[in-house]
Amino acid sequence: MSTQTATVNKTEKRVNVRYLTVTAMLSAVAYILMFLDFSVPFMPAFIKMDLSELPALIGSFAMGPLCGVVVCLIKNVLHLFITTTGGVGELSNFILGVAFVLPAGLKHKKNRKSALIGSLTGAAFMGIFSIVSNYFLVYPVYYNFMPEEVILAAYQAILPSVKNILQCLICFNMPFTIVKGMFSVVITFLTYKHISPILKGSQNR
Repeated sequence: MSTQTATVNKTEKRVNVRYLTVTAMLSAVAYILMFLDFSVPFMPAFIKMDLSELPALIGSFAMGPLCGVVVCLIKNVLHLFITTTGGVGELSNFILGVAFVLPAGLKHKKNRKSALIGSLTGAAFMGIFSIVSNYFLVYPVYYNFMPEEVILAAYQAILPSVKNILQCLICFNMPFTIVKGMFSVVITFLTYKHISPILKGSQNR
């Protein structure tokens, strides 16, 4: 084996180890952030805000879109051990997370403007897909614990004009999910320049 080949193999091994390490670290942070949720004004009390997509977005930027997808997967697999939704909520969270981080990661390598466009597109996709996932996956499970009319009444207490769950998801959940994504976008763009060298292993030694 030539010296050049050995050097290449050593470099590739180092990159793979760093990729796995960063992905695992970001997945752990994302899992922890799932528990740091909080209520927000103008939303029913059972809907919480969290920033667990933030590490996935950062990973998608730093290590590529696959890293972001894996982070979304691992945090939800870990959450299965304490789930109360039979895995439906985790499946929905994974789908929405992928819809968010994948466009951002695919666009990031071009330039900052493309990364921003990709992130905003991902936030919009996540908001749109939240209607479908909640209507067909999550809420039908929730109805076993909280009747549909009770959930609808919680929305109507804020906006009496909504008449059914689909209207609620469009008027409340979709904008809420987009704003949730935007929080992650803003934080990422404010911090990424500082943490990117650490994640990629290119900081000055």
